[in-house]
Amino acid sequence: MEEILIPLPTKFLNFPLLIILVSQVAFSVSHSSSSYQCPPDQSLALLQFKDTISLNNCSFQGPFMSEPRKIVSWKEGSDCCLWDGVSCDNVTGNVIGLDLQDCQLYGTINSDTTLFLLSHLRWLNLAHNEFCESEIPSTISQLADLTHLNLSDSDLSGSVPQEISHLSKLVSLDLSSNWGLYLENASMKRSVRNMTNLREFLLNEVDMYSVAPHSLANLSSSLVSLNLDSCHLGETNGGTFPVHIFQLPNLESIQLGYNPMMRVHFPKSNWTAPLKFLQVIATRSFLGGLPDSIGGLKFLEYLNVEGTGELPDSIGNLVSLKSLTLGGSFTGSIPASIGNLTQITDIHLASPDFTGQLPFSIGKLEHLSSLDLSGNNFTGQIPNAFTNLTKLSVLNLRMNNFNGIVPPDLFTIPSLQYLDLSYNQLDGHLDDFHASKSQLSYVDLSNNKLDGPIPRSLFGLLHLDTLILSSNNMTGFLDLEMISQLKNLTSLDLSYNNLSLSLPSSNQNLSFPMFNSLLLSSCNLREIPTFLRDSKYVQTLDLSSNKIHGRLPEWFWGLGEDSLEYLNLSHNLMTSFQRFLPWQSLSIIDLHSNLLQGSLPDAVYWPEVVLMSTNKLTGKIPLSICNASHASIIDLSDNHLNGKIPQCLGEFSDSLIVLDLRTNNFHGVIPTKFAECGSLMTLSLNGNQLEGSLPRSLHNCKELEVVDIGNNKISGQFPHWLGVLPKLRVLVLRSNKFHGAIVSHKTKPWFPMLRIMDISHNEFTGSLPTRFFDNLKAMLSLGSYELRELQYVGPEDGYYQDDVKITMKGMDIELTRILTILTTIDLSNNKFSGEIPSNIGKLKSLKGLNFSHNNLMGCIPSSIGSLTDLEWLDLSSNQLTCSIPQKLLDLTFLEVLNFSYNKLEGPIPQGKQFNTFSNESYLGNSGLCGFPLSRVCNQSETQHPPARQQNVSSGSMFEFGWKVVVLGYGCGVIFGLIMGYVVFSTGKPQWLLLMVEGLQPRTLKRSKLSGRRCRRSN
Repeated sequence: MEEILIPLPTKFLNFPLLIILVSQVAFSVSHSSSSYQCPPDQSLALLQFKDTISLNNCSFQGPFMSEPRKIVSWKEGSDCCLWDGVSCDNVTGNVIGLDLQDCQLYGTINSDTTLFLLSHLRWLNLAHNEFCESEIPSTISQLADLTHLNLSDSDLSGSVPQEISHLSKLVSLDLSSNWGLYLENASMKRSVRNMTNLREFLLNEVDMYSVAPHSLANLSSSLVSLNLDSCHLGETNGGTFPVHIFQLPNLESIQLGYNPMMRVHFPKSNWTAPLKFLQVIATRSFLGGLPDSIGGLKFLEYLNVEGTGELPDSIGNLVSLKSLTLGGSFTGSIPASIGNLTQITDIHLASPDFTGQLPFSIGKLEHLSSLDLSGNNFTGQIPNAFTNLTKLSVLNLRMNNFNGIVPPDLFTIPSLQYLDLSYNQLDGHLDDFHASKSQLSYVDLSNNKLDGPIPRSLFGLLHLDTLILSSNNMTGFLDLEMISQLKNLTSLDLSYNNLSLSLPSSNQNLSFPMFNSLLLSSCNLREIPTFLRDSKYVQTLDLSSNKIHGRLPEWFWGLGEDSLEYLNLSHNLMTSFQRFLPWQSLSIIDLHSNLLQGSLPDAVYWPEVVLMSTNKLTGKIPLSICNASHASIIDLSDNHLNGKIPQCLGEFSDSLIVLDLRTNNFHGVIPTKFAECGSLMTLSLNGNQLEGSLPRSLHNCKELEVVDIGNNKISGQFPHWLGVLPKLRVLVLRSNKFHGAIVSHKTKPWFPMLRIMDISHNEFTGSLPTRFFDNLKAMLSLGSYELRELQYVGPEDGYYQDDVKITMKGMDIELTRILTILTTIDLSNNKFSGEIPSNIGKLKSLKGLNFSHNNLMGCIPSSIGSLTDLEWLDLSSNQLTCSIPQKLLDLTFLEVLNFSYNKLEGPIPQGKQFNTFSNESYLGNSGLCGFPLSRVCNQSETQHPPARQQNVSSGSMFEFGWKVVVLGYGCGVIFGLIMGYVVFSTGKPQWLLLMVEGLQPRTLKRSKLSGRRCRRSN
C-alpha cells in the first residue's frame, strides 16, 4: 500500500504560512495491492468527461504548454486508480481525488458533466485550465463529500450557484482569478452559514459587487486563510468589514486589498495570535492607523497596509517580520524601534506625510536586501548607517527632501546594485570613492543640486549599465574616454547641467555599441557625436537644446535602424533634414524649434508623435502621413506649409489626441470626417486660410478640450452643437466669417466646462444670449479643489502643451500654458445689439470681459460689480447710456477699464481701483464728469480729486504698472499662484506662470507616453 498526499494549489506554496495540516488532506490509495479496483461506472464517467472536454472547442483557446496532458493516460479497460491525477480509496476503490490542475484542458462544463457522477469525490482541483466562460453548474451540489474544491483561474463566468452552499464539508474553497465570475449576497450568506469547517476561503478577483461586508460576520472560527482581494465588496451599499474576523483564533493570512468602497477598522486589542500575512490596501477609507496592539503579532511575516496616523513604536515587536509595505497617509517619523526587525528583508514605505530624519537604527537590519523609501517627505542628511547593511542590494530614496552631500560610502556597499537618490535637495560635490569592490549597476542622482565635476571614480564602477546625473549644477569638461571604460553602460543621461563634453576626433576609435539610451540635452554640443556611429541598438536619443547646426551626417540615418524609438533634436540650429525617415520602430520624433527648411520628410512608418513646429518648413503635407493611422500627436505649427489638409487626418482621429497646424498657409476646408474621435483633445488650426464650415462631426469628439480655428475664413452660424461636448474648455472662433444670432440649448447642459470663449471679429448679430450665460456652469465659481490644485488645459503628461492667443488687457497675449482657472469672454467686434443681460453677474470666476465694438444699448448693469475676480473690462465703442454704477467699485482686482466711446453720463465713481484709471478709459463720453476728467461735476457732487497713487490692493510691484496678484489657498499649507506680466524689449507682455517650485525651462524633456496622452513644449 502506498500513501499519497494530495497536493495543495500552487499558490499555497508561495506562502508557507498557508499550508494546512497535510495530514487532513492525505488519502491512502491502493494500486495493485488494493482490495477493489476502480468501479466501472466511475471509470466510464472519467472517460466521458475526457471525451467531452476534448471535443468541445471554444473560440478562445489559451496558450498550451508543451507538456502532455494528464488525461492522455486515461485508457479504457485499465484501472482508473492508476491514471494520472486520479486518487482512489484503498478499500472500496471509489474515486475520491481528482487533480487536473494545469492540464491544458479546454471546453465547457455543463450541468450534465459526468464528473458530478463521482459522488465519493473529496478533493477536486481543476485550476488553471480554460473552460470558455462556463458557469459553475448547480449540480456541483451532488459532490456532497467534497472537502477541497479548487476552480481558480479557469475562465469561469456567471453567478456562483447558491447550491454550492450545500457542500457543507468543505475545508478549502478556491474560486479566485475568474474575472467573469460573480457572487451574490444570498449565496454568500448561505455559504458562510453552512460551511462551518472552512479553513481556506479564497475568492480574490471574484465580483462581489452586491455582497455586504457584514455577510462575512459568521465565518468559521477554523478559518486559516481569507483572500478577498479585488472583489468590489461594498460597492452597492458600502459597509464595514467585520472587525472581529481579525481576532479569529486560527487565522494566519488575510488579504482585503482593492475594495475601494469598503471601510476597514483594525482591532484595538486581542488580535489573532498566529497571524502571519496581513494585507489591507486600496479600501474606501482606512479608519485609523495601526494600533499599538499590532506589536502582539509575534508570528507576523508579511505586512502590507495603507493607513493613517503615526506608526506605533510597537512595530519593533514584530520580530518575525520579513516584508513591510506601508502606504496611504501615515504621518510622523519612523520609530527607532524599527531597528528591532532583525529578520526583515524588504521595506517599502510610501506615504507623502512621512517626515523627519531616518533613524540610525536602520543600520541594525542585517538581513535587509531592499529598502524603498521613495515618494515620502523625509528630511535631513542621508545617514551613514546603510554601510552596515552587507546584504542591501536596492536603495531607493527618490522624491524626498534629503539634503547635504551624497555619502561616498554608499558607492562602496559591496552588495548594492541599485541606487536611486533622484528628486531630493542633495548638494555639494561628489567625492571620490574606492570603486573596486562595487557591484552597482544602476545609479540615478538626477534632479538635485549637486555641483562641481563628475568624480573619476564614478567611471570605475565597472558593472554600471545605467548612469543618470541630469538636472543638477555639475560643471567642467567631461572626457568621453573615461565613459568608455564602462563596458556595460547602456543608458547615460547627463542632460541639464553645465557640462561640456570633450568629443573625440573623427579618426579616434571610440564607440559605444551597447548604448540603448543616450540623453545629452543642454550639453553645449555643436555636432552629432561621432561615437554614436556604431550604436546600432540605440532606442532613445535626446540631443535637444544644444548648438548642433547645419546638416546631419550621412551615417546618422543608419543609427538604430531597427531599434530607434525616441529621437529629440529640438532647440538646435539644424537647417535641413533627410527627405525620408528610415526608422521602422520610431514612436516619437521631435525636431521643433530649429531652422529646418524645405519640405516635410516622408516616411513609410510614421511615428505616433510628430513634433516639428517652429521651423521654416514649406510645401504640402505628404500623403504618406495617411499611413500614420496610430498617430497620437501631430504638431506642425509655426511653419510655412501650404496646400490642403489631408482628409485622412480626420479619419484616423480615433487615436489622435492633438492636431496642431496653426500659423501656416493651409487652404481649403477642415477635414470633415471625425466619426471615431474618442481620444481627440486639441484641434488647433488658427492662423491659416481655411474656409467652408466647421464640420459637425466634431460633436462626436467627447474628449475635446480645445477648439481653436481663429484667424481663418470659416463661415456659417454659431456652432451651438459643440455645446454637447462635456469637456470643452477653450473655444476660439475669432476673426472668421461667422454670422447670425447665438441660440443656446433650452434643456440639456450646454458648454458645461467652457472657460475661455473668444468669438470676436465676426459678424454675429442679435441680442446677447441671456440663456447662454446661464448655461456656462464652469464660469459661475471656482471650487476649493480647483484653487488648491493647479491644473492646465489639455493632456496631462508627455510633450504637448496647449497654448492660445487671446486679447488680454487691451493686448494680444499668447498663453504658453492655459490654467483651468483662467476664465474670459470676448464678444467684441461683432454686431450685437440690445442690452447687456444682468445675469452676466453670475459668472463670478471671470477674469476678463470684452463686449467692445458692438451696438449695445441701455445701462451698464450693476451686477457686473459682482464679478469680483475681474481684471479687465472693455465695453468701449457701443451705445451705452446712464451713469457708471457705484457697485463697480467692488472690482478691486480690476486693472484695465475701457468705457470709451459710449453715451455714458454722470459722475465717475471715486475710490479704490477707479482712482488708478486714466482719461483714456472714458474718452468719447461727453456726459461724464469727475476725476480723472477735467470736466467737473455739479456743486453737490464736487469733491477734491484724490491724489493719484499706486493702489495697494492691486499688488503692483513693477515700475510699469502691471499687476501681480498673489493668492493663497490651502488648509495648513500655503499654496500660491503668482500671475504676472513682464514687458520685454519689444514692448509686448507675456503671461508667465510662476509656480511655487520655481520657473521651469521651456524645453522638451523626455517622458514615457502613458496611454498616448502627451503635450507640447515650445
